[in-house]
Amino acid sequence: MSIVHTKIAEVIQLEPQVFTDDRGFFFEAYNHHKFAQETGIFTNFVQDNHSCSKQNVLRGLHYQIQQPQGKLIRAVVGTIFDVAVDIRKSSATFGKWVGSELSAENKRLLWIPPGFAHGFLALSEIAEVVYKTTDYYAPQSDRTILWNDPDLAIDWPVSAPPILSAKDQAGKPLKAAEIFD
Repeated sequence: MSIVHTKIAEVIQLEPQVFTDDRGFFFEAYNHHKFAQETGIFTNFVQDNHSCSKQNVLRGLHYQIQQPQGKLIRAVVGTIFDVAVDIRKSSATFGKWVGSELSAENKRLLWIPPGFAHGFLALSEIAEVVYKTTDYYAPQSDRTILWNDPDLAIDWPVSAPPILSAKDQAGKPLKAAEIFD
């Protein structure tokens, strides 16, 4: 597994070693020991989530104000543009974002630590995303930041208005959002 550091040091892109032959491929998507050894992050994942989105569906920017979740994201079908936004007020990178293209083809994973909002845009006809979380889903502390907040200026690769849930349409701008200290 190789580690690619993003412009926000705590957000890490992982590129697994993939073994291919005429039968197909094999790779280790997650190994607790190797993850800790390579990243220096010692965490336990408690929940796996799986979503399926049609092209142009944008999910996010989501986070939990209590029980914040670290997430290890990968696309198992199709391609997504995955985004992490630092919403820790005391951070030197507060309000900054990083984006990464994750696909079934490139097999990249993205580690997004607690204290970040997360969202993704489905770029392919269908995109299935699986991700591990470091804490359980807590609907009472679920929050959403507006995907197109001009202060964040996320460069989403959209050519038409994205398909949003009611929850995501009602997201708050970062200035008005409940965030981490």
